[in-house]
Amino acid sequence: MTRARTATPPRRRRPGGAEYLQKILTARVYDVAIESDLAPAPNLSRRLRNHVWLKREDQQPVFSFKLRGAYNKMVHLPEAQRERGVICASAGNHAQGVALAARRLGCKALIVMPVTTPQVKIDAVRALGAEVVLSGDSYSDAHAHARELERDQGLTFVHPFDDPDVIAGQGTVAMEVLRQHPGPIDAIFVAIGGGGLVSGVAAYVKAVRPEIKVIGVQTTDSDAMLRSVRAGKRITLAEVGLFSDGTAVKLVGEETFRLTRQWVDDFVVVDTDDVCAAIKDVFQDTRSILEPAGALGVAAVKQYVARHKCKGQTFVAITCGANMNFDRLRFVAERAEVGEDREALFAVTVPEERGSFRRFCELVGNRSVTEFNYRMSSETSAHLFVGISTQSRDEIERIKRNFERHGFETIDLTDDELAKQHLRHMVGGRTPLAQDERLFRFTIPERPGALMKFLTSMHPEWNISCFHYRNQGADYGRILVGLQVPPGDRPALRRFLEQLGYTFDDETANPAYRLFLR
Repeated sequence: MTRARTATPPRRRRPGGAEYLQKILTARVYDVAIESDLAPAPNLSRRLRNHVWLKREDQQPVFSFKLRGAYNKMVHLPEAQRERGVICASAGNHAQGVALAARRLGCKALIVMPVTTPQVKIDAVRALGAEVVLSGDSYSDAHAHARELERDQGLTFVHPFDDPDVIAGQGTVAMEVLRQHPGPIDAIFVAIGGGGLVSGVAAYVKAVRPEIKVIGVQTTDSDAMLRSVRAGKRITLAEVGLFSDGTAVKLVGEETFRLTRQWVDDFVVVDTDDVCAAIKDVFQDTRSILEPAGALGVAAVKQYVARHKCKGQTFVAITCGANMNFDRLRFVAERAEVGEDREALFAVTVPEERGSFRRFCELVGNRSVTEFNYRMSSETSAHLFVGISTQSRDEIERIKRNFERHGFETIDLTDDELAKQHLRHMVGGRTPLAQDERLFRFTIPERPGALMKFLTSMHPEWNISCFHYRNQGADYGRILVGLQVPPGDRPALRRFLEQLGYTFDDETANPAYRLFLR
């Protein structure tokens, strides 16, 4: 008896360049979106000696480009599908885009959000008429639950990036840029999360003005697209940083990966301090406050100019979102000075002898001191924690060499996370009582009760000898803990840290800790 063959479903054909161009030119976005401004950034341009333009997608009704792709996807659905309703998983901008599109089209929208989503974003989605379901601690949890509801209720899933209609909707941003600036453009800088925006921009630019470079921008702790392109296959990140939550994606889309590999010319990776400085730059030129993801393009322009020594070129940065949580502004303001190389942090050892402190102050000279902490540590020497205003990264090294040339041992702490996040608030905590102390930095999800849960998880037999926590308005809180652990308990300590389940760094050997707290 011959067994019947099971038919293999045909593989969905992927659109080519000409098809994407047509889809972008015929995209239906302006029922809900506006043609955002392409505005000059005069202060930034003057400082960088290049012409910098900002594509102001933060001006959209939901303060983000996301409604373009969401609406274009939904308006092209068959009527029967729209009548049943749509569903998506999102903790922010995509959710608002889907909700607004659903209200415009008169269809039901169900938005699944993690329980950790800030209330302001939940309220914004509900105000647009969508139903919100809270599920799970992360986007991945919310996505899985949304897929279950999609099957159970017969809804249509609106993907945030991995869909040709969504990509085409986002591509209208590039269509506007080239229409608004018909003159020469050297490069367009585009933030990358899942890759929908950069894919749409690259598809249009390479079809119409292929000489313009399309440069993707990612953060150091959420660089899934860059790693995937380098590996030649999609790479899943184990963890992503959540400061730039709009680009915090562990796995990019299949279609966006294909298009990015094909059409994106280069990548720039920026860190948190770079992004904070870029938010400040845009505020100074526009008086608008971007969310971290929205400032990635500006941060990348600055890094690109510094790296390539460009002068007189024309760059466009897409400021793709402005849904900033207000309580993050404190953190942004604090880190912007470091991010734009306007503040250097040093640990300086001076001899405990008459006149040495004065000699050190003379070396600082007329420079503005942003922070100064002093604690006598022994009969022979004292350690200073000093913040100094600077004008450039090169100046930091010159200051350090000058201190050392005059006999003051100096450590540059400008890029030391322990120093920037904790020690600058704790200098002076040295005590002879903290025997067998081990120091750890922990990262915990920032949600109600998280701190108490962390404290109650601490091992009852080990004394907490040092503790520092500061809520900085981010999605993850950072805690510094000193534990007094006898040498014989080290194996138990390792087991305890593994079972605790939080990301941690052992800072016991950190030289800044040994200078100021040990």
